[in-house]
Amino acid sequence: MMKFTKQNLFFLVSGMIIYVVDIGVDFWVASRYFCQGQYSWSILILCFRSLSSMITQIFSYEWFKNDWEGTDTGKLKLVFLVHLFHCGIFIRYWFALKYGCQVAFKQASSRGASEADPSNFIKKQVVDAVTDINMLRVFKTFLETTPQLFLQIYILMGHGKTNFYEYAAIVMSFCGISLSMVDYQISLRKSLPDKDEFRVLSKFTYLIYKLLTITSWILSISLITLLSVRISVILLIFLWICGFIWTLKQHTTFCKSKKMEYLYRTVVGIILIFSFFNIKGRRTKVCISIYYATHTVVTLGILFLYMFWKPSIIKEICFTIVSILTISSLVLGIIFLVVYYSHFHPTTYCTRQACSDEVDGVSGQKDRVETGRFQNFLMQ
Repeated sequence: MMKFTKQNLFFLVSGMIIYVVDIGVDFWVASRYFCQGQYSWSILILCFRSLSSMITQIFSYEWFKNDWEGTDTGKLKLVFLVHLFHCGIFIRYWFALKYGCQVAFKQASSRGASEADPSNFIKKQVVDAVTDINMLRVFKTFLETTPQLFLQIYILMGHGKTNFYEYAAIVMSFCGISLSMVDYQISLRKSLPDKDEFRVLSKFTYLIYKLLTITSWILSISLITLLSVRISVILLIFLWICGFIWTLKQHTTFCKSKKMEYLYRTVVGIILIFSFFNIKGRRTKVCISIYYATHTVVTLGILFLYMFWKPSIIKEICFTIVSILTISSLVLGIIFLVVYYSHFHPTTYCTRQACSDEVDGVSGQKDRVETGRFQNFLMQ
């Protein structure tokens, strides 16, 4: 049975506070760069923020429209207006807090209740509400937070002079990435009845594996950007094209409309630049091996290129430190990846009755209605 405890409510409130603080930090950092005459950096930060907010608002409104299909059109117009002003996620936080408070403080009294009990309906409502929020936060993480982290590290390596607000932005980026990924996995297992519980050691191992592999990759991309912005842009576009083509071949059915489906695949392609993303819920041993083998080859290639080229833009001592951090985080990240999938990752994605290659096909339509959007949105 789905559960939502006071601890879950605390993390929900914490996530909302961090979300608001993150917005403030973004505008603060952008304004500081603008005052220093670093207009390009300020514009880039605001562009990441605007693009991420726009895409998450589009998905959020589309989900409201799908969920409230056939209801009062006046309510949908009000929701559209709120999303137009980029405040849609706060409606979702309001619903999550509303249902969450009801469930968290009545959890003990509802033990042993039947599935038809109204309290169980409210539990599902709050789990679904939190699920949607965490899905949107995953989009935000890879559309805004991760690119901003890459930009901040690039500035740090290329210019050396850093201020408090730059360190604050880096810390907020790491917090945003780590919280969104762990919260996503928790919500995934709460919303899908066939998923095993995400225990403490699983959370820790998964968190370290993701952070270390992403850190290594961001450092590598920052190095190649210092060497040549053009090469870096070409590499990122090529990786996005590969990721987008892979999503096309997977024939995803996450959205109801074709336009939204292509937008979803575009976002997945961006996510795949930074982290592995399983969009079908199938076993991915071969895919994940190819993915991180490719990242390893590209990372080593960038480091060897620096060793022979020896560009003057970066000091030798700085390159040595960055190289050690890049290699060590890559090796440790892969070790934690192997440990996670060997000992802590649920070995069964779904029950024998439900598990089949048709999880995204017609035969899975009923399950998707019952379990919500996460049935078609699986990141490992």
